[in-house]
Amino acid sequence: MNLHFLRAGSRRLAQVGALVATVLTLLTSAATAAPPALMSAASRHDFDTLVSRLEAAIGRHDMGLVAQASASRGAAARGVKIPGNAVLMVFRNDYAVRMLAASVPAGIEAPLRLYVTEQPDGTAQISYPAPSAVFAPYGSAALDAMARELDPVFAQIVADAVAP
Repeated sequence: MNLHFLRAGSRRLAQVGALVATVLTLLTSAATAAPPALMSAASRHDFDTLVSRLEAAIGRHDMGLVAQASASRGAAARGVKIPGNAVLMVFRNDYAVRMLAASVPAGIEAPLRLYVTEQPDGTAQISYPAPSAVFAPYGSAALDAMARELDPVFAQIVADAVAP
C-alpha cells in the first residue's frame, strides 16, 4: 500500500475538516447574532384598525408606504386563520439618496419596516427596530446622522397610529 497516498489523504481530510469547522462557526455566529432591539407600542385598536391608522400616520409624516406584506392576509386567502400580522415598509426617496451616498451596502436596509401584530386579547401592537439601530453597523457618520433624523419620525408615526 502506498503510504504517501495515505498521508496526503489524511492531510486533505484534515484540511476539509478544518474548512467545515470554520464554515459551521461562521454560520452559527451569523445565526445567533442578535437583531437590533425592537421598539414596541401597544394599542387599544384591533389589527385592521391599527394597520389603517398606521398607513395614515405614515402619509401625515411625509414618508412613503413602499410596500406591505401580510402572512395572515395571505393565509386567509387560502382559508387559513392565523393572528393578524403585517409588515409595512416605509421610506422616502430623499432619504434613500442620502443613505446610498453614505453607504451603498446599507441599501439592503431600505425600506425600513414597521410590524403590526394582533394580540390574543384582540388588540394590536407595532414593533420596529429604530432606524439608528438598523444603520449603526455600517459605521458611517453621515448614515448615523440620517438615522438619528429618522428615529423621531418613526417614533411619531407609531405614536400617532396607536393613540386612542
